[in-house]
Amino acid sequence: MITSYVETDRFKLIPLSLPSLCPCQSGLSSKALAVAQCASKLKLRLTCDGSRALVRVPWDRRFSMYRDCQILTVVAKANPNQVDEVQAEELSPEVDEGPNSGEMDNNIVVSEPQQRGSQLKKRIVFGIGIGVCAGGVVLAGGSIFTVALAAAVFVGAREYFELVRSNGISQGMTPPPRYVSRVCSLICALMPILTLYFGQIDVSVTSAAFVVAMALLLQRGNPRFAQLSSAMFGLFYCGYLPCFWVKLRCGLVVPALNSEIGTSWPTLLGGRAHWTVGLVATLISISSIIAADTYAFLGGKTFGRTPLTNISPKKTWEGAITGLGGCIATALILSKILQWPTSLLSAAAFGFLNFVGSLFGDLIESMIKRDAGVKDSGSLIPGHGGILDRLDSYVFTGALSYSFVKTFLPLYGV
Repeated sequence: MITSYVETDRFKLIPLSLPSLCPCQSGLSSKALAVAQCASKLKLRLTCDGSRALVRVPWDRRFSMYRDCQILTVVAKANPNQVDEVQAEELSPEVDEGPNSGEMDNNIVVSEPQQRGSQLKKRIVFGIGIGVCAGGVVLAGGSIFTVALAAAVFVGAREYFELVRSNGISQGMTPPPRYVSRVCSLICALMPILTLYFGQIDVSVTSAAFVVAMALLLQRGNPRFAQLSSAMFGLFYCGYLPCFWVKLRCGLVVPALNSEIGTSWPTLLGGRAHWTVGLVATLISISSIIAADTYAFLGGKTFGRTPLTNISPKKTWEGAITGLGGCIATALILSKILQWPTSLLSAAAFGFLNFVGSLFGDLIESMIKRDAGVKDSGSLIPGHGGILDRLDSYVFTGALSYSFVKTFLPLYGV
């Protein structure tokens, strides 16, 4: 952009942003632009965000803009010099204030650091709230845990099928009809409930897959294999895999009374019989996943240099190694506190397995979002995105944790 109209060695401009919905040829209040004398030469950068953004900034008593401009940001850096208000008024350009100038002053976009601070605060507040609610649901177990999981599965399935129908994915394939997507979302929500009451899910998944396949094959028009494959993967990814959390939490009812917490578990919360291997394994697994995500984020921010994969460019090998260490350390610490599993080697293997499952689930969801051309799977949780954005690390981990505890730990690790 040509900036010859601006005398860069004389003035200093503070950050100025204009809202995207600004009327053409509307006035701008002089209060939005502060001009001060500056002794040293400053650096001026004009940036325009948005497609086909055209901005003309002549240095005179006019400030004109083209209609399709989006955001104008003026950033200047120089040594600060103090001037009195009279000099500032003399140096500042006189701009006619139109009838909408006051409204535009109120709509000035906040600076980027303020936006980041507000976003971080929102993430922390809602993250703590979600953690407290999830902890209460896990401790309750039974139907409360299952119904809460079913609700999350339903919302996650809706987000998945909306991603499948997005322009980025649908351009290369034919998505399933909307009524099939809604039926699949409902089936996914019913799977955890069926798992709780029947103890297994194989027959339900097979029956659901058969019904969905027949509905797609008998639809009007020309059925496509892409419709069948995306619908089947949705049933597997959003319905079948989360059911293993029900089998882990509610199916492993062997008492885990090696720790003082188990032997003195309050009667109000179910008594000693409520402190089971399923509860302890679920607590350690969820805590390990949270630790893996947290340490991977901090490690990537601090030491991240080598990209991990093209699927998610922000992930680095340094962050992954840090997350792995934090995940295993958390599993070992909790195993010593809860006295499960009794072997430290088993606890380390359990932490490693949780990290692999969380990382794999995160990458799968990142791949889906990348093909869909979106940043978040939804906007349900302020500051966090959608349900899939928060639960992607848990999708595959439940199945791996249950298989490890059920098959590889003798007497379920007790």
